[in-house]
Amino acid sequence: MPTTLPSDGPSRPSPLWRRLLALIYDLLIVVAIVMVVGLLCQLATGGQLIRGGAHAVIPGWYRPLQGLVVAAYFISSWRRGGQTVGMRPWHLRLTRTDGATPTLPQAVLRVLAAAAPMLVLGLVPALGLRAALWTLLVVWGVWFATALFDPRRRALHDIIAATELRQLG
Repeated sequence: MPTTLPSDGPSRPSPLWRRLLALIYDLLIVVAIVMVVGLLCQLATGGQLIRGGAHAVIPGWYRPLQGLVVAAYFISSWRRGGQTVGMRPWHLRLTRTDGATPTLPQAVLRVLAAAAPMLVLGLVPALGLRAALWTLLVVWGVWFATALFDPRRRALHDIIAATELRQLG
């Protein structure tokens, strides 16, 4: 049975600018999470996590671990109240299209769809870092631009996961 989130009064689709500002707040949380995980991994490996030389050598398990921890932050936030830390000051809440709490599969699908453009970073060897970062920015721009045209102001990852970001009050 779907659980309905507590209501803070009427809600309406979130404008893109609020969504992006909340994302900036969450970026600060993500940076902190990545730093803490990096510190813990450095401690666990006796300071040998990243070996230097002509080229840095990063273990194959490190980046997936960082991704899993960051994904867990978003998924657990959306499943417990529909809000990340960045969404709270902007009075935003993630819901299913029927207003209920997103299911675990929806939250996982949403985080995977939102992170999918990061696959562009795999093109760094072919494109170079600068071109890959610009390409990533353009792809994410397209991802969020759908919110400008969708009647419910959903970004592409919301459309894929059947969720929507609502502005409360």
